[in-house]
Amino acid sequence: MSNFKTLGINKNLIKGLDELGIKQPTEVQEKAIPFLMEDGSDFVCRAQTGTGKTVAFGLPLLERINPKSDKVQGLILVPTRELAQQVAKHLFKFTKYTDKIFTEAVYGGDKIEIQVKALARRTHIIVATPGRLVDLLKMRAVDLSTVKRVILDEADEMLTMGFREHLTKIINQTSNRESMWLFSATIPEDIQKLVKIYMSHDAKHLLLESKDIMHEAITHQFLRCKIEDKPARIAKFLERKGKERGLIFCRSKAGAINLGEALNDLGFATGVLQGNLSQKDREKIMRAFRKERIQYVVATDVAARGIDIEGLSFVIHHQLPEQTEYYIHRSGRTARAGKTGISFALIAGRDAQRMHKFEKELKISFQQIA
Repeated sequence: MSNFKTLGINKNLIKGLDELGIKQPTEVQEKAIPFLMEDGSDFVCRAQTGTGKTVAFGLPLLERINPKSDKVQGLILVPTRELAQQVAKHLFKFTKYTDKIFTEAVYGGDKIEIQVKALARRTHIIVATPGRLVDLLKMRAVDLSTVKRVILDEADEMLTMGFREHLTKIINQTSNRESMWLFSATIPEDIQKLVKIYMSHDAKHLLLESKDIMHEAITHQFLRCKIEDKPARIAKFLERKGKERGLIFCRSKAGAINLGEALNDLGFATGVLQGNLSQKDREKIMRAFRKERIQYVVATDVAARGIDIEGLSFVIHHQLPEQTEYYIHRSGRTARAGKTGISFALIAGRDAQRMHKFEKELKISFQQIA
């Protein structure tokens, strides 16, 4: 079995990983790191959320940074503010024992003037959401002409969220790049077009099989019930889980709000994330969730983007999503960092057809519970 030393990572980075409890490479790290270290040219990776992609691209990127230079050398694009903060924090911790490598995270919701000042300092790596980076480019507050490597993390989510034009503008500003590394839980047609336009025809592809994309540590369960009985059934499930924490997904804003109110009325400490929330209110809910002042969050798919909370034991689907990739993203919020988790679906009406579709496409099996 390989370790980070045999994958070619230097001892100072490994020391930083050890302090974080990261000792054994995951499958995506084991397969991606050697190529990105030795070759480092255009790379496409399909791997599920929570499998360790940040380490897989972060370590090879850090190894290729020249800390003595004042220039921006790496650009990491992510779909959400939360993910930008998370990736930047991880890179900072990885480099605790190396020569100083400066990373700045820029994203919407914070004052742009503060980020302009931060970028004026020595910056080697920028982690950014596309919308905020385009704003900074318009202000001429950032120069991407020296970027050698562009990394697209959760590329499918960025396109789903409508960032195609932003990505085009940004990538066109990195004309001196040596390579692009793309990581995505799914590779739909939009991603294939992006690869064809901006990446080499002989780009390396690492496409983990469906059974590997859908983490084996996740147990998939379902319960058949009437629509009107769903809040009570969810409450019963939560009672059985005791102090364990989880996410509950709804397909609509109204559905999320109504379910959140119903659960709070039943005595469950629940927050609701939906698209109409202000950034301030969203942050307030996420802060309460991280500090365990609330035990559950009800969310729509769009509002849940970028959520990465450690120790979530389960995900509940009030309704199953229409698309397979949404089921992958939802379920991937649990069973992270080597832990197990449950993905539990309440089945009514057409949800049965969707469930069978997911079983076939993802090579998984749903277990019926009472």
